[in-house]
Amino acid sequence: MKRTHHCNELSKKNEGQNVQLIGWIASIRDHGGLVFVDLRDREGITQIVFDPKSFTELALLKDESVIEVTGIVRARPGDTVNSHIATGDIEVIAEHLTIHNIAETLPFPLDDANADKVNEDLRLTYRYLDLRRRKNLRALRLRHNIARAVRGYLDRQDFVEVELPYLFKTTPEGAREFLVPSRQNPGSFYALSQSPQQYKQMLMVAGIERYYSIARCFRDEDLRMDRQQEFTQIDIEMSFIEREDVYALIEGMLKEVFQATRDMELKTPFLRMPFQEAMDRYGSDKPDTRFGLELVDVSDVFENSEFKVFRSCLDGKGVIKAINAKKLADITQGELKQLEDTAKMLGAKGLAYIKCEQGAWKSPILKFLSDAEQKALQEKLTIEEGDLIFFAATDWSHACTILGRIRLEVSKLLVQRGHLTISKDQFNFLWIIDFPLITFDDEQGRFVATHHPFTAPVEEDIVKLKTDPQHVKAQHYDIVLNGFEIGGGSIRIHQSDMQSFVMRDLLKLDEKTIQDRFGYMLQAFKFGAPPHGGIAIGLDRLAAILCGADSIRDVIAFPKTQKGQDLMAKSPSYASEKQLREVHITTVVPQK
Repeated sequence: MKRTHHCNELSKKNEGQNVQLIGWIASIRDHGGLVFVDLRDREGITQIVFDPKSFTELALLKDESVIEVTGIVRARPGDTVNSHIATGDIEVIAEHLTIHNIAETLPFPLDDANADKVNEDLRLTYRYLDLRRRKNLRALRLRHNIARAVRGYLDRQDFVEVELPYLFKTTPEGAREFLVPSRQNPGSFYALSQSPQQYKQMLMVAGIERYYSIARCFRDEDLRMDRQQEFTQIDIEMSFIEREDVYALIEGMLKEVFQATRDMELKTPFLRMPFQEAMDRYGSDKPDTRFGLELVDVSDVFENSEFKVFRSCLDGKGVIKAINAKKLADITQGELKQLEDTAKMLGAKGLAYIKCEQGAWKSPILKFLSDAEQKALQEKLTIEEGDLIFFAATDWSHACTILGRIRLEVSKLLVQRGHLTISKDQFNFLWIIDFPLITFDDEQGRFVATHHPFTAPVEEDIVKLKTDPQHVKAQHYDIVLNGFEIGGGSIRIHQSDMQSFVMRDLLKLDEKTIQDRFGYMLQAFKFGAPPHGGIAIGLDRLAAILCGADSIRDVIAFPKTQKGQDLMAKSPSYASEKQLREVHITTVVPQK
């Protein structure tokens, strides 16, 4: 069994050659005197021409059967050239046929054009067939090329690739973990690593200096389009560096990735935007800057307003923010109701708006606004015919978040109407910087780490750690692409006493918890821990954006469904009583 060429390789320069190809039958067309077969492998398609008188076994074949063909390459006549495939100017005249496997009738067609018409659960049940589609093969190859470019780049930057354990200790203050019972230690559990964070910091203490890994991570969370229970990150940690070193390294790495996968030259350095500015302008710490529709603070317009809703908000130290949805005054009642429901889901009591259509303003709140306030809004928001203005009146954080989400929903409506174009071939990178070190969590009633408890404060704010901690900025940075956070990291705390202070005094963790979860780190920092920092880039999300895919499931070979199931392998499944006894586990069936 030997092929001389793959199915995307032959051209007119091979005319007259005897070749041997092997692959899957993409299609069979019987034209009476001749039978034409499109033979496909992972590289492409070649047309094979059979004389049915010489190959009586052709009647047995179906699409996706695996065959091996030997034949002579010839140029296609001018009127039969297929310009849609790379091998479209030649064909192979079959002389010998070997049938390796005859396929049964397929559960669904494998062409890209019909993929969206096939139920996703059915496609995932037969994922090995779904992966044969050109689009999916290209996605997996692009993902491979990203990893190859990353490895090549980091190798030239003197990084060492180190594999780190999957089985870690449970750290329940983060995302929900997958627990693994220990057979050898009854009653004890490992947790599948959510991220190699603590291990890679220990590598810095160990003197590795420059580490990276294409790391698998696990979180037992509810799934969505950009979340899977198991995911992959490009994990990086360095000693003796500052934030500028991280920015330069990652920008250089992404330049190489885009050159290798899209033949595109990225412009660097990337834009940098403080967290406060990102929230003020876009209502998000991961803004999509491919379009405008920016938020505007209009609190000053209503400083002396008689409109009680806005007045009471300002009296309570809140803000009033607005967004001008240009050309959306023709919004339907159904669309308006959906936007209002979205705002309410985020904590708003409603969604105030003003329409400008047919030369007049229309709004349930218009009667409460003075002529001066209307004029000020007109100027500040550049309101024109056909515009639709939305307002949020609450505390700063919620006002930004509510209108930030409305901004995204409005952009979809404008794209549908042809008023806005957002290209998947446009790549807007930016660094979000100057995050607060800690954030108050209403549910827990205490401050929590904005990023994680190992993030170092900026040097100039260290003096405020004891007196004004909520205004301390962190040496934390996120890298954002087209509205998605594709990576995040920080300069770490490397002194044992500062790390203890942050955990004990700022985050209010009790001493037992600190020692149980982080005692070995605090001990390690007493033995010459170097200044260090790092970042993790989400490989799945980066690959999805580069492919133009809407879901990271499209760039993962065997993804889970929204219920966390592998429909092909029928996983998860029940363990036997013997298996459960060995790991000292008794299961309880939940009541319906």
